[in-house]
Amino acid sequence: MKVTVNKGISIVLMLVAVTYLIMSFLLPEYPFVPVDADLIPKILGFCLLILSFCFFFSKDLDTEEQKAKRVIPRKEVLMLLAIMGLILIYITFLEVAGFIIMTTAFIIVCSRVLGYKKWVPNILTAIVFSGSAYSLFNYALSIRLPAGILPF
Repeated sequence: MKVTVNKGISIVLMLVAVTYLIMSFLLPEYPFVPVDADLIPKILGFCLLILSFCFFFSKDLDTEEQKAKRVIPRKEVLMLLAIMGLILIYITFLEVAGFIIMTTAFIIVCSRVLGYKKWVPNILTAIVFSGSAYSLFNYALSIRLPAGILPF
């Protein structure tokens, strides 16, 4: 059996999914919350595992055009590294600054790095998404997100 690019990537994704699922099953359970903190990670892990299996069995035609598409320009590599750095900064300061502040800042800066130039829609989207996600998790699902320096 020939190992194609799709098969190789799907095997790596399966390993990531299994590791992620093992870690999600190790999360502690909380008795007094309607939706436990491990529900979303388990759903995401199973979705990744199922999609990895589908990707493994998908037909892969390795043409010259596909090989040419795999070459990533230097500018895009630098952009990916910048986004990775922003993610690390987000993770580092999430507990201190809080979910709303860090998520809003992350969305605004990421959008600018990715080339979105309009400030007003960018800022409005970041604020509405951050506030909505915080409200949904904290109040509707009773899953506490870091408040940080904000008083709520």
